[in-house]
Amino acid sequence: MGPDFYDRPVLEVAQDLIGCVVAHAGASGIIVETEAYHHSEPACHAYAGLTARTKPLFGPPGVAYVYRSYGIHALLNAVCEPAGVGAAVLIRALEPLDGLELMRERRGLEPALDLCSGPGKLTQALAIDLELNASPLDGGPIELTPPPPGWEEVELVAGPRIGITRAAELPWRFAARGSRNVSKPWPRGQRDAA
Repeated sequence: MGPDFYDRPVLEVAQDLIGCVVAHAGASGIIVETEAYHHSEPACHAYAGLTARTKPLFGPPGVAYVYRSYGIHALLNAVCEPAGVGAAVLIRALEPLDGLELMRERRGLEPALDLCSGPGKLTQALAIDLELNASPLDGGPIELTPPPPGWEEVELVAGPRIGITRAAELPWRFAARGSRNVSKPWPRGQRDAA
């Protein structure tokens, strides 16, 4: 999954990342939820234009955009579209795959379903912090790899993004139907399937 994977419309990449694996610092998980952000809408950090903070968003596709949310949690995004556009996919939730004990230590012995069921939880579980901002996503230190067996074809549900106040009505949140690891509130159709 090199830069070409990310050099496409952010809405396509957000859907295609479901089922892929994120690995860092001895732990990994399968992506079960994402949100797309594009400079054309006001919820995206790139909407404000090029600044020191948003520079990675306007850079080449296939790098990490890691920022601190509310001064507490680091959040992991995959930069998409051609350089200069300003688009990224927020990785919202994972199904833990490897390094479960490490994740529990980092998160405080949470039940497996709660370890990575939110963007701040998953970065804590994988020990991802701000120093990884603008790092490549193919070859580390954070690695995103193709879906493992059984995750190649995932049925998706879509709905509005959560935790934002601007452009919240856009249906740019995607989740693996039936996954209990998705952050709450679940997207429409998720509760019945889970």
